[in-house]
Amino acid sequence: MLLAADYFFTIFHLALILFNLFGWIWKPLRKAHFITISLTLASWFILGIWYGWGYCPFTDWHWQVLRELGHIGLPSSYISFLVTRISGYKPPAQWVDGLTLGFALLALIISIKVNFFRRRSG
Repeated sequence: MLLAADYFFTIFHLALILFNLFGWIWKPLRKAHFITISLTLASWFILGIWYGWGYCPFTDWHWQVLRELGHIGLPSSYISFLVTRISGYKPPAQWVDGLTLGFALLALIISIKVNFFRRRSG
Protein backbone atom coordinates (compact mmCIF):
# COMPACT_ATOMS: atom_id res chain seq x y z
CA MET A 1 0.00 0.00 0.00
CA LEU A 2 2.87 2.39 0.80
CA LEU A 3 4.43 1.80 -2.61
CA ALA A 4 1.12 2.64 -4.26
CA ALA A 5 0.94 5.83 -2.18
CA ASP A 6 4.50 6.70 -3.22
CA TYR A 7 3.65 6.29 -6.90
CA PHE A 8 0.40 8.22 -6.47
CA PHE A 9 2.10 11.17 -4.79
CA THR A 10 4.93 11.22 -7.33
CA ILE A 11 2.57 11.24 -10.32
CA PHE A 12 0.00 13.56 -8.73
CA HIS A 13 2.59 16.05 -7.50
CA LEU A 14 4.45 16.06 -10.83
CA ALA A 15 1.15 16.65 -12.67
CA LEU A 16 0.30 19.50 -10.28
CA ILE A 17 3.72 21.09 -10.80
CA LEU A 18 3.38 20.87 -14.57
CA PHE A 19 -0.15 22.28 -14.39
CA ASN A 20 1.07 25.14 -12.19
CA LEU A 21 3.73 25.93 -14.76
CA PHE A 22 1.74 25.51 -17.96
CA GLY A 23 -2.00 25.35 -17.16
CA TRP A 24 -2.49 28.95 -18.27
CA ILE A 25 -1.78 27.96 -21.89
CA TRP A 26 -5.11 26.25 -22.61
CA LYS A 27 -7.95 28.77 -22.39
CA PRO A 28 -10.60 26.47 -20.80
CA LEU A 29 -8.21 25.71 -17.89
CA ARG A 30 -7.06 29.26 -17.16
CA LYS A 31 -9.40 29.86 -14.21
CA ALA A 32 -8.47 26.51 -12.65
CA HIS A 33 -4.82 27.35 -13.21
CA PHE A 34 -5.18 30.69 -11.44
CA ILE A 35 -6.80 28.92 -8.49
CA THR A 36 -4.13 26.20 -8.22
CA ILE A 37 -1.14 28.53 -8.60
CA SER A 38 -2.70 30.89 -6.04
CA LEU A 39 -3.34 28.05 -3.59
CA THR A 40 0.20 26.77 -4.10
CA LEU A 41 1.74 30.16 -3.35
CA ALA A 42 -0.63 30.66 -0.40
CA SER A 43 0.53 27.34 0.98
CA TRP A 44 4.18 28.32 0.54
CA PHE A 45 3.84 31.73 2.14
CA ILE A 46 0.84 31.61 4.49
CA LEU A 47 1.12 28.05 5.80
CA GLY A 48 4.85 28.62 5.54
CA ILE A 49 4.61 31.06 8.44
CA TRP A 50 3.89 28.10 10.72
CA TYR A 51 5.48 25.17 8.90
CA GLY A 52 8.43 26.76 7.12
CA TRP A 53 8.83 28.60 3.82
CA GLY A 54 7.63 26.62 0.85
CA TYR A 55 5.38 24.33 2.88
CA CYS A 56 3.24 22.00 0.80
CA PRO A 57 0.85 19.52 2.43
CA PHE A 58 1.31 17.08 -0.48
CA THR A 59 5.07 17.07 0.10
CA ASP A 60 4.50 16.58 3.82
CA TRP A 61 2.22 13.57 3.18
CA HIS A 62 4.59 12.10 0.61
CA TRP A 63 7.52 12.47 3.02
CA GLN A 64 5.52 10.55 5.64
CA VAL A 65 5.03 7.72 3.14
CA LEU A 66 8.70 7.73 2.13
CA ARG A 67 9.86 7.67 5.77
CA GLU A 68 7.63 4.64 6.33
CA LEU A 69 9.35 3.06 3.32
CA GLY A 70 12.71 3.69 4.98
CA HIS A 71 13.93 6.79 3.16
CA ILE A 72 16.11 9.12 5.20
CA GLY A 73 17.70 12.50 4.52
CA LEU A 74 14.86 13.80 2.35
CA PRO A 75 15.52 17.28 0.96
CA SER A 76 13.45 20.29 2.01
CA SER A 77 12.38 20.81 -1.61
CA TYR A 78 10.11 18.48 -3.54
CA ILE A 79 11.65 19.73 -6.79
CA SER A 80 15.09 18.67 -5.51
CA PHE A 81 13.64 15.28 -4.66
CA LEU A 82 12.15 14.87 -8.14
CA VAL A 83 15.34 15.95 -9.92
CA THR A 84 17.41 13.53 -7.84
CA ARG A 85 14.87 10.71 -8.18
CA ILE A 86 14.60 11.07 -11.95
CA SER A 87 18.19 11.92 -12.89
CA GLY A 88 20.35 10.97 -9.91
CA TYR A 89 21.74 14.54 -9.85
CA LYS A 90 21.49 16.36 -6.51
CA PRO A 91 21.17 20.07 -7.35
CA PRO A 92 22.17 22.83 -4.92
CA ALA A 93 19.22 23.80 -2.70
CA GLN A 94 19.57 27.56 -3.33
CA TRP A 95 19.53 27.00 -7.07
CA VAL A 96 16.40 24.86 -6.90
CA ASP A 97 14.59 27.22 -4.50
CA GLY A 98 15.38 30.26 -6.64
CA LEU A 99 14.27 28.66 -9.90
CA THR A 100 11.16 27.16 -8.29
CA LEU A 101 10.07 30.51 -6.88
CA GLY A 102 10.96 32.36 -10.07
CA PHE A 103 9.00 30.03 -12.35
CA ALA A 104 6.02 29.93 -9.95
CA LEU A 105 5.85 33.73 -9.81
CA LEU A 106 6.20 33.92 -13.59
CA ALA A 107 3.32 31.44 -13.96
CA LEU A 108 1.22 33.54 -11.55
CA ILE A 109 1.95 36.75 -13.47
CA ILE A 110 1.05 35.10 -16.78
CA SER A 111 -2.11 33.64 -15.22
CA ILE A 112 -3.18 37.06 -13.94
CA LYS A 113 -2.52 38.56 -17.37
CA VAL A 114 -4.47 35.93 -19.34
CA ASN A 115 -7.33 35.77 -16.82
CA PHE A 116 -7.86 39.44 -15.99
CA PHE A 117 -6.33 41.57 -18.73
CA ARG A 118 -7.89 40.87 -22.08
CA ARG A 119 -6.35 42.13 -25.28
CA ARG A 120 -8.43 44.76 -26.96
CA SER A 121 -9.36 43.96 -30.51
CA GLY A 122 -9.05 46.84 -32.77
